[in-house]
Order: sequence, then structure tokens, then C-alpha cells
Amino acid sequence: MTDLLAALLLGIIEGFTEFLPISSTGHLLIAQRWLGHRSDLFNISIQAGAILAVVLIYWPRLVQLADSFLHPANAAPVHGQAPRDYAYKLAAAFGVTAVLGLLVKKLGFELPETVTPIAWALVLGGFWMIAAEYFAARRAAVLGEIATITWTVAILVGIAQMVAGVFPGTSRSAATIFVALLAGTTNRAAATEFAFLVGIPTMFAATGYELLDVYSNGGAEHEDWSALGVAFVASAVTAFVSVKWLLRYIQRNRFTAFAVYRFVLGGALLMLVPAGT
Repeated sequence: MTDLLAALLLGIIEGFTEFLPISSTGHLLIAQRWLGHRSDLFNISIQAGAILAVVLIYWPRLVQLADSFLHPANAAPVHGQAPRDYAYKLAAAFGVTAVLGLLVKKLGFELPETVTPIAWALVLGGFWMIAAEYFAARRAAVLGEIATITWTVAILVGIAQMVAGVFPGTSRSAATIFVALLAGTTNRAAATEFAFLVGIPTMFAATGYELLDVYSNGGAEHEDWSALGVAFVASAVTAFVSVKWLLRYIQRNRFTAFAVYRFVLGGALLMLVPAGT
């Protein structure tokens, strides 16, 4: 298999899994066992490609938030709250993730090199999803449909993003969506939108940080920029399709199917891949 084809496949895998609650990082690390190991810059940059798809999908919302600072008198509410308030909460969630992420980076955290912890994260994450959706549904039955993002939700979403980054297999989208649902935003569409929007500055900042690190350490000359470009484009295109489908899916369906997928994949990896490899 050529290197460009392998990069294309990795970009497709990233695009389809970044926003589905099944862990894109976990899938990438597993796929790279057969398609070839890639740099941290490659892995984070193609995640930024997937985030670009969210920018395109939510462009009207982003314009609305930006316009609320320029023309506050004409600002329409976002899920029942002032758009500038919503924007401040997005910034707070990003800020929490950024501070905690830098702390983890300074402590020298490295992604796991074996499949076993990823497989367990997939399985345990499946149980977490089922339990979280059950309790979120009970909360919604009592409180009704709440689309407002509170400051508590924003802070917890920021923490959830960092936790998902530290434990591949957890899934950033699953962690943030369900934390929002459990913390009080009972409307699944509103929780999903906030989780996706806060991922925009998070992943672009992570990519920028890695780029600076690569250039400062002289690693840019060793990066295969053609392969990275192919994977970036593939990730953006497939993520656009994936997010569009997911937004329609969650309007009438629960996340149970994704939990079952996590059980199957995680269980298969635990049974078929030797421990420690």
C-alpha cells in the first residue's frame, strides 16, 4: 500500500469518527498499527480538518455570534439566551480545556502505544454512554426540554474535552455531549451543538501548538506534508457528511447503537489483539 493511500484511509477514518461518539483518536491509533505510525502533528492536523467541516456546517451560527458583538441591539437569542452570553460560555469551556491541556502536556503525557487501554476505554465508554443517556432522559422527563447552556455546563464540557484527550477511546464528542446532558442541558440538539462548537477553537489551537512545537524542534523537515494534506482534505469531506448525518440521527434516535458498536469493537480488540501489543 502506498503512503498516500494509507494517509487517505486514515483521513477517512478520522472524518467519520471525530464527531460520532466512538473515539476518533482510538480508531486512528488502532488503524496506524496496520497503516503505519504517524506523528502527533499528523494526528492533530487531520482532526483540525474534521473541525473545518463543523465550521462550514455551523457557519450561520458563528456569524450570528460574531455579529452580536458588532450589533448587539439586533442580536437574536441562541437557544433562549443572549448570543454574547453563549459566546462567553464557549470561550470559558475552551479556556478550561486549554489550561488543563497545557498542564497535561507539561507533565509529559504521551498517548498509549498499546491497544489494550484503548479497547477498555471503548468498552467502559459504552457503559458510560448507556448510563448517562438513561439518567439524562430521567432528568429531561422531570425538568422538560432545556436548551440553555449554563456556566456549570460550560466548565464541565471544558474539563470533559481534556479528559477525552488524555484517554484515547473515551471520545471527545461523547464526553462533552453527555456531560452537558447530565449537567442540565436536556435538549440533545443544543448539547450537541455546544459540544461541536467548542471543538472548533480547541482543535485549531491544538494544531497551532503542535505546528509551533514541530518548527521549534526542527521536525517540519521530517513531516510528509503531501500525505498530511491528502489526509486533511479527506478528513474534512468525510466529517462534513458524518456530522450532517448525526444531526439528523439524534433528532429521533438515542445513542445506544454507538454504545453497542463500542462494546463490539472493544471486546474484539481485547480478544484478538495480544495484551501489551
